[in-house]
Amino acid sequence: MDYGQLVMDNDFIGMIKYALKGIPVNDETLAVDVIRKVGSFNDFLTQDHTFNHMRTEQTHPELIDRRVREEWEASGATSIHERAWEKARHILNTHKPEPLQPDVLSTIKSIIKETEAELGVDKGK
Repeated sequence: MDYGQLVMDNDFIGMIKYALKGIPVNDETLAVDVIRKVGSFNDFLTQDHTFNHMRTEQTHPELIDRRVREEWEASGATSIHERAWEKARHILNTHKPEPLQPDVLSTIKSIIKETEAELGVDKGK
């Protein structure tokens, strides 16, 4: 199993889920009032609306490095897979899962017991 690939897949799934939820289209997201105020062919980058919305319609994956090449190289030029493995190691070394609730644990154990009986699995072997 490639834990780095699992971490990358998690990032990719997050981007896909974000895209599938769609983009809201309304007067606010289209900046209708700002367009009326500023007019055609003028500067929208200095508008508060642009600043307040500039990061809302894009995903922010952890592993994709969007820096310019020179900055990426200066910081070690690590591949996405190397960064994913680093994150996977961190998760494996630091994650402390919450214990299952007693009723959930009991349900899981009963499912295992029923399945073992159905399949004729002898726990003594």
